[in-house]
Amino acid sequence: MQHAAAVTEDDLSHLIACPRCDALYHVVEPASRERAVCGRCHHVLIAPRRGAGMRLIAVSLTVVILVIAATIFPFLTIRVGGVSHSSSILEAAMSFRGGAYYALALAVAALIVFIPVLRALLMLYVLVPVVFDRPPARYARQAFRWSDDLRPWSMAEVFAIGCAVALVKVADLAEVQFGPAFWMFSVLVVLVVVQDTFMCRYSVWKALEE
Repeated sequence: MQHAAAVTEDDLSHLIACPRCDALYHVVEPASRERAVCGRCHHVLIAPRRGAGMRLIAVSLTVVILVIAATIFPFLTIRVGGVSHSSSILEAAMSFRGGAYYALALAVAALIVFIPVLRALLMLYVLVPVVFDRPPARYARQAFRWSDDLRPWSMAEVFAIGCAVALVKVADLAEVQFGPAFWMFSVLVVLVVVQDTFMCRYSVWKALEE
């Protein structure tokens, strides 16, 4: 990338700012499978991949299906002294009772269930028309901006790490059996990472502008 000097308003479409350190560059689009990287903080600015749009649609659709399924099927079954109890992800998130704990329950459910689904639905709304050579959907730019803004609040992977830590402690006290939702959620965490890896935000913005 080349550092930008003083520019006029007409030149703004040919500039890109690093979202991490705010360094400003003239756009030099790399070839497929190459990357344009910030020279100051080494953040990836442009990373086009051939067929990435269709892969992102497939991943987003899979994320929606897995999250819905993971909220229905049992996540864990715990057995202690001949007594067993099964719980789904949504039941675990909504297990808080009384007063301010209801707000905490809703926040947990939003961070691990509703926000990942919302991000995936927004991505489908944005990408499906573009990938299939249709005009961008109405408010597609705003939808893509919302999806990007929600990314830090989609904490499926944080929930997975928390479960791993909890299971290490519980395993010594009770018999723990993984339910179908546990494996679905494990795949979901991987897919969320893959989704962010395949995403080239510059390419999506450019497609929406065209």
